[in-house]
Amino acid sequence: MISDFQYAIRTRRAWWFTATSRTKARFARTILGSFWLGFSNLLTIAALGVVYGTVFSVPNFKEYFIYLGIGLVIWNSISFSIISSPQLFTHNSMNIKNLNIRPIFYTLEEWAFQLQTFFQSFILVLISLSFLNPNIIINSFTSALFPLLNLLLFLYWLPLIICLIGAWFTDFIQLVPIVLQILFLISPILYQKENLGDLQWITEYNIFYKIMAPCREAIIFGTIDYKLMIYLFLLNLIGIILSVYFLKRQERFLPFLT
Repeated sequence: MISDFQYAIRTRRAWWFTATSRTKARFARTILGSFWLGFSNLLTIAALGVVYGTVFSVPNFKEYFIYLGIGLVIWNSISFSIISSPQLFTHNSMNIKNLNIRPIFYTLEEWAFQLQTFFQSFILVLISLSFLNPNIIINSFTSALFPLLNLLLFLYWLPLIICLIGAWFTDFIQLVPIVLQILFLISPILYQKENLGDLQWITEYNIFYKIMAPCREAIIFGTIDYKLMIYLFLLNLIGIILSVYFLKRQERFLPFLT
């Protein structure tokens, strides 16, 4: 495991470069390029904000747009990372079988790609929503740094565990989108947590919401629960160690599973 961490640091320029190349290729020959990520999110936020703001009879549409926008862009980053993870090794099957590159390289490349996608979308959404509340820019560079760090760490280890499970059980690939859709509906993203009524206890066991909610609250209100942040940080460290450990244990089987 220690050698894997050293390898990750040693090859950091390589996997970041390949992730950047994927990002550039994704929007090749487009005029707006990666700005489409932010624009697509803004269009979704505008449409959902009008519809669900009316359905839920929100008293303040400005606050609701900010609440929905920040929550949605964070949720999208989590869901995109997880949806793409079960087939990660399958997509890199030829490289795994023919190149002398450790599997952790491909997990780091995917993580870097998801981080670039997140920040390209997040920054444009944040700038747009700052016209409704300028304080969210300041909060993002002060109060939200620790929650965002937890989010970025979470985006590595959980998709990696799902990736390893998906390599052994291909049925898992079909299950992941279904579970994510259910989690999206029961997570307070389109609505306030209080709207769940007696079902609010669900959020206590929703790890995705536990990661997302502190980021949203820190960005919007500038508040942070340091005790919770430390717990989540320790959880992320344990998750990273365990996921890399499991990857190391399964490394010799991957050429036969992909």
